[in-house]
Amino acid sequence: MIRTPSSSTHPIDHLVLPTQSVEVARRRLTSLGFLVAPTGIHPFGTENCCVFLADGTYLEPLAVGNQQAAMQAVADGNVFVARDRLYRDVLGDEGFSAVVLGTPHADADQARFVDADLSAGDMLSFSRAFTDPDGKSEIASFTLAFAAGRKATDAILFACERVNAPKVDRAALQAHANGATGIVEIVAVSDRPEEQNRLISVAIDDPNLEDRGGVFRLPNAVLSVLDPASFSSRFGLPLGPPTELRFAAIVFSVAHADATSRLLAANAIEHDISGRDIVVRPAPGQGAAFIFREIQ
Repeated sequence: MIRTPSSSTHPIDHLVLPTQSVEVARRRLTSLGFLVAPTGIHPFGTENCCVFLADGTYLEPLAVGNQQAAMQAVADGNVFVARDRLYRDVLGDEGFSAVVLGTPHADADQARFVDADLSAGDMLSFSRAFTDPDGKSEIASFTLAFAAGRKATDAILFACERVNAPKVDRAALQAHANGATGIVEIVAVSDRPEEQNRLISVAIDDPNLEDRGGVFRLPNAVLSVLDPASFSSRFGLPLGPPTELRFAAIVFSVAHADATSRLLAANAIEHDISGRDIVVRPAPGQGAAFIFREIQ
């Protein structure tokens, strides 16, 4: 039985997708029918080119723009950059490294992570400029608290408090040619799915730790943890290397799957149909499998 999420259970805020460069990600995501925001620069050497969705979530393709600054950030104990470096060292420059959860109180999340012995390190607070398509710029500020399993080096979850959210109209950035309107499911793979229950329950701030059968219902999406064989069977995708926990696929809601399929075909994007899902395999600039699902 899957319990309805409590009012305190954290929602999906955004997803972090490491990439070799924002240019690679921008080309790939544009070819998939997404509208990509202008490049954002972090103060610690990384940069992004986000895809904002109408449900309030977003994708954060993440590249290292300044190697020297990133190396200094790692030396200074910046968990965000350090975990990005660890991911790239193990799995390469293209992937899906983190699920980010919205929170009103990152300090409370940090205390909970520490108490559960799941903290991945010190909190991080930072600000960066955000620019909309019309060139309007404001400062966005965030505070992050990180959770990770001791053996799960391929994945991290963290709570993100938007201390200052820019009052910028994102409507123009949310009109995607492929019809994507939101994220309905995130799929992770684990050789031991049942052992991820505690980590994920603590990260999403859900005290109910009973066996979920690998399915966690958040306020705005589902997080599923599958064994490799189940993942491959469901989506027709390769098993991949052994892992304690690795984020592998993102399921997007679209209004008209046939229109999405036609756009992908017109842009020469290989895709497969699996039931009611359109499956696009990972590629440079697209670190996870993208699944487009018609939601009425």
